[in-house]
Amino acid sequence: MSRIWSFHGGIHPAENKQQSLDAPLRQMPLPKKLVLPLQQHIGAPATPMVEVGDKVLKGQRIAEPTGFVSIFMHAPTSGTIVEIGDYSVPHPSGMKAQCLVLEPDGEEQWIDHQGVEDFRTLEKPELAEIIRCAGISGMGGAGFPTDIKLHLSDDHIVNTLIINGVECEPYITADDMLMQERAEQIIGGIEIAAYLIKPTHILIGIEDNKPQAAIAMTEAARASELDIEVVILPTKYPSGGERQLIKLVTGVEVPHGQLPADIGIVVQNVGTMSAVYKAVHDGTPLISRFTTITGDAVREPGNIEVLLGTPIEDLLEFCDVDYDRLSRLIMGGPMMGYTLDSDSIPVIKTSNCVIAGTQEEFPPAPPAQNCIRCGACEQACPAELLPQQLHWFAKGKEFDKALSHNLMDCIECGACSFVCPSNIPLVQYYRFAKSEIRKEQQEQRKAEQARIRFEARQARLEAAEAEKQAKRKARAEAAAKAQSQKKEAPAKKDPAAAKEASAPADPQAQLKQLKTQAAVARTKLKKAEKALQQAKDDGIEDLKQLQDDVAAAEQKVTETKQVFEAAEKAAPAPEAPSLKDLKVAAAVARTKVTKTEKALADAEAKGAASADKLRSSLQMLRDKADEAQKAYDDAEKAQTSAPKGDAPAVDLKALKSAAAIARTKLKKAEKALAAAEADGSDDLKPLKQALAEQKSKTEAAQKAFADAEQQQTPAADSAPDLKALKSAAAIARTKLKKAEKAVTAAEAEDSDDLDDLKKVLAVQKGKTEAAQKAFETAEQQQDSQGSVNGPDIKALKTAAAVARTKLKKTEKALQDAKEKGSPAADQLEKALAGLQAKAVQAEQELEKAQQP
Repeated sequence: MSRIWSFHGGIHPAENKQQSLDAPLRQMPLPKKLVLPLQQHIGAPATPMVEVGDKVLKGQRIAEPTGFVSIFMHAPTSGTIVEIGDYSVPHPSGMKAQCLVLEPDGEEQWIDHQGVEDFRTLEKPELAEIIRCAGISGMGGAGFPTDIKLHLSDDHIVNTLIINGVECEPYITADDMLMQERAEQIIGGIEIAAYLIKPTHILIGIEDNKPQAAIAMTEAARASELDIEVVILPTKYPSGGERQLIKLVTGVEVPHGQLPADIGIVVQNVGTMSAVYKAVHDGTPLISRFTTITGDAVREPGNIEVLLGTPIEDLLEFCDVDYDRLSRLIMGGPMMGYTLDSDSIPVIKTSNCVIAGTQEEFPPAPPAQNCIRCGACEQACPAELLPQQLHWFAKGKEFDKALSHNLMDCIECGACSFVCPSNIPLVQYYRFAKSEIRKEQQEQRKAEQARIRFEARQARLEAAEAEKQAKRKARAEAAAKAQSQKKEAPAKKDPAAAKEASAPADPQAQLKQLKTQAAVARTKLKKAEKALQQAKDDGIEDLKQLQDDVAAAEQKVTETKQVFEAAEKAAPAPEAPSLKDLKVAAAVARTKVTKTEKALADAEAKGAASADKLRSSLQMLRDKADEAQKAYDDAEKAQTSAPKGDAPAVDLKALKSAAAIARTKLKKAEKALAAAEADGSDDLKPLKQALAEQKSKTEAAQKAFADAEQQQTPAADSAPDLKALKSAAAIARTKLKKAEKAVTAAEAEDSDDLDDLKKVLAVQKGKTEAAQKAFETAEQQQDSQGSVNGPDIKALKTAAAVARTKLKKTEKALQDAKEKGSPAADQLEKALAGLQAKAVQAEQELEKAQQP
């Protein structure tokens, strides 16, 4: 006889089992309709194989698995599929799910089916496929597909097969009655399971409050060829939990985060074994089950063999329920079950009990009080958790802390709620926290999948781009090869000319390329030395290859350095850089100094080891920045002091930008001084000095721009740039409009800047009139010149084409406006008339100019 261990916690609630054991096993008659949810198991819902209006036979497949963890569904009787839609299903939330609605025809006509005489003649995969096709899932727990647990991979070696006949939940006696009535079927199913997983020990756990079931199972086990031991366990709730039963009969605890199969143990329910037997020996799928109907509101309680999909209301009517006394309808037991909102919910593969309770039997729960930290819940928890802490974490939505306290190990047995003196519904808190955690994990999985898809797409795009680059490189190499072949032909005829042609056109470019090659060689040497040092630190003995790489890199550095130095000596002196290049170089050098100073400050704040290196780099960069600034200042001074005849061409645009920048800085200095005066600052001398300096700089920049503009003014006899004058006039008109708007807005707001804006407006009016006059004068000069030199036919053609285009656009706009009934149609008609006249005039001028 096996030793019996114990597990932590547990309780002894009132059993209330005798009410349903007094009556014999009965069979439920055919209901008017069967509602078959597509998800009666853990995992993915099944996929329908039938459509509305299809005739089906008893035992016919009506839904197929979706994915690995899913099962088949079969028709419990013959009839017609009348609907596929959402119906309420057994779930604590009262949710709806997709269901098949079967209307029985009363004929009970089976499909052709045949069992296996000797299952030992079949291969294991073939036998597991029979169980899979029968649609069998666990009938005592969450409904895990049975074929997966009985057809484990070679990685799982099963030592112990445990058959769960404990049925510790109060009120439920379905497994008790099954063991009394069909013990031979259960033992037959155990023999099939043992053939598949080859265990060394087979144990059947039964509580000592089921003496008749224990006797029947013991007698049936003795008749078997296998060594099957029936273990009688003391009555304690929840001994029927998978991990608790394993601890009771083996003394082994399943580690956190692992499954029983990971430690060589498989647990199956007695109802599941009976279904396996019938599937293999009779060829019948799982289409019915034993269900306990009990409760004080039931006049004829008992255990009923009921077809899957039978509505609860039909079951209650068959057992003669007193609806006047019915107060609460519970699916499952009073500890782990849940209240049903409707009696139309169907029986599924995991429905082991329906309790029709009265008000006295299940009074309303008293209001929850504050936790008094008594610790009773911790003493009762069979999973050895801290229910009190988990309650606080769930209530405060601190789900990460709840996970760290192993919330997912909670089996929701309700022992903690049962002993809680404050009547706190602890299990409901845990269910809420678990659902929220699963939701977060699902969102994280979706985000991870999206990231993987994005990275895969980026990889595809990069691969495509790399392929394009490779093709471009191949074409460039082919073109270069063809070009070199063309050059080789004249080289054979005239070697001197070929040598001269092959000489580099730009010695400075060649020098830059050689310098880059030398830098690359030095970088490769550093990498090779770093790899060698890393290998030494890691204790790698074979360093020959790395040492050879370092030697080759050193030789390459020497060669590239010698070639660069020779080319540098032979190269002619480079041309003096322009003032603009020197200015850019000085700015770049200053930027590098600023960035290095910031990096050094960050490194010193963090105490990083790179601070010393950054200090030396900073000093070098400062020296380079000083040299670049000095070169720019010298060049600028030389250009300023050069005679006018030798002075280079003035960059009018750069001088204009410099003058604008100077004016902006002057405005900022004025605002800073005004703000300091308004704040009553005492130290105004630096601001006034900066303002005076900026005024002198602004005047100098403005004078330089005016002088340069005067020098570049075209001579009186030169032809004016009509396009530039036209653009200047348009810009002046735009600025005038903006100035007018600013004055109007200031007048409306009664702004203090109104007088200044009016002055700006007057100045802009003068500029606009001058620009318009200059453009009109230049246009008249060009027209008079055109009358002497003859008409410009190209310009006339362009003008005619533009006129025609405007005419077509206006016609289209007018048509659209008329269709929409827009009030703009009248204006468009007037504009169209004007454009028609201009188009005719342009065509006439063009015809006149083209005549000889």
